[in-house]
Amino acid sequence: MLALDRRSFLLTGSLGLGAFAVPGFAQNANVTTVRGFTHSVASGEPGSDTMLLWTRYVPASGDSAELRVELSETPDFARVVSSGSQITGAWRDFTTKITVDGLTPNTRYHFRFVAPDGSFSPVGTTKTLPQGPVDRFRTATFSCSNMPYGFFNAYAHAAARDDVDLAIHLGDYFYEYKTGDYPAARDQVAGRVPLPANELLHLADYRIRYASYRSDPDLQRLHQKVPMIVQWDDHESANDSWEGGAENHQADEGDWNARRAASIQAYREWMPVSDEPWKAYEIGTLATLFRTETRLLARTKQPDVAPLFKAADPAAALKAFRDGAWMDPGVTMMGSQQESWLAHAMAQSTRAGQRWQVVGFGTIMGQTVMPQDATAWLAPDASARAKNYILAGVGAAKLGLPFNYDSWGGYPAARARFLRGAQRLGANLIVLSGDSHNAWAYDLAQDGKPAGVELAGHSVSSPGYEAATATDPKVIAATLVRGNPELKWCDTSRRGYMAMTLTPDRATNDWIMVDTIKTSTPAANIGHSTTIQRGRNVMV
Repeated sequence: MLALDRRSFLLTGSLGLGAFAVPGFAQNANVTTVRGFTHSVASGEPGSDTMLLWTRYVPASGDSAELRVELSETPDFARVVSSGSQITGAWRDFTTKITVDGLTPNTRYHFRFVAPDGSFSPVGTTKTLPQGPVDRFRTATFSCSNMPYGFFNAYAHAAARDDVDLAIHLGDYFYEYKTGDYPAARDQVAGRVPLPANELLHLADYRIRYASYRSDPDLQRLHQKVPMIVQWDDHESANDSWEGGAENHQADEGDWNARRAASIQAYREWMPVSDEPWKAYEIGTLATLFRTETRLLARTKQPDVAPLFKAADPAAALKAFRDGAWMDPGVTMMGSQQESWLAHAMAQSTRAGQRWQVVGFGTIMGQTVMPQDATAWLAPDASARAKNYILAGVGAAKLGLPFNYDSWGGYPAARARFLRGAQRLGANLIVLSGDSHNAWAYDLAQDGKPAGVELAGHSVSSPGYEAATATDPKVIAATLVRGNPELKWCDTSRRGYMAMTLTPDRATNDWIMVDTIKTSTPAANIGHSTTIQRGRNVMV
């Protein structure tokens, strides 16, 4: 995204997590006294006959507790069709994840947890994946939810729908910054400041931030209503994270490996996700959906081109980078193990005759360079940092280089391997991505041939290009499309989510734009739609 440098714009154990009660956002509640079911329920990791079910329960004693989950096809639970139990306690922050089996494909279930004292959690609904031929399947895809910037109206709109089979979250489920960093205090919406106030460094910090976000009623309602497949991006740990560090991790903040481990532990406690780092989900004979990991386990450090602009001959330095280090085949997003897994899993999907191969990535894959006339976007009083960012992007574009190296733009050899593999398989590839805060539609190509379509989602609440520019967003979008052959459409100013509908021969995607994030309202409209015909790997 255009936001220049997010920092410039800008206890241990389980203490504090009981502060967030189910009915709403209560950031100043007594953190040591709230007990019972604290954060409603959620479901995830769907299969045709299985589901993972989540809740959090703190017993009155503050000790461990054994919870039971019940599933029924009716809301009165007159007939419990499956159940399971788990013991929870402070060691896992009182969260519970139970995977149940023996379910019926393509069936909606009601579920609830039962505590030792006989109390019940709120009732959730979930739906197993279909088996065999499937006429239609709809997903809702989200990313980049920054609570202080505004309300999660995208979640509210999706939760109010009755036609969503599955939710997908591509990362940046929350942000790790301290209060006042991103956003600055002047941009915060009243009543939307999460805890803790400090930057997240330790396990307790991450746990409390999850507790704070998971108290949002719109997010709770979405989790309560539909299963969600989730994967992390960078802000669940720290901005621009990679295997060995992060832009937002400094030497005086302790060992990166300890911080990374804490973020992963809290994520796996608080999210309805298994401990498998990547996974494939079969949607009957219609599609295979792939959950990936492109941040913390094997990603190479992002290229840093800033020093090249300080060289005696910046153009020569950039050219040497373009022809050398930038194309290094050892630079990877996923690592060789996951690349091999994904290649084999996609091959299995295509051999089985699955109509679509849908891959979720945290960051954008489409090639995007800074248009030559982008300097006109900024206001006359724009900061020197903003001007330098634009000028650097324009300079890099003259040599065919992107302006964002934290996306797949920094990993061209890895991108080429993935897309060539999809081409060899004859895959009907749809890439879903997030991170940029803006909405994009790309026809992905490799070696001059179509390779797939990328549907890149805008943010739930994090700001996009409009936060740093003064030009009409329609002009910015038109300029970006004109200057980037793979890019077919974009929107650089609105928030929301994507709703994709798969049928055997056609995929359609709606970019849903919420009316506002400054007040709580589910009002939204379809800002743009696109269609993909199977067998073409381009939009029509």
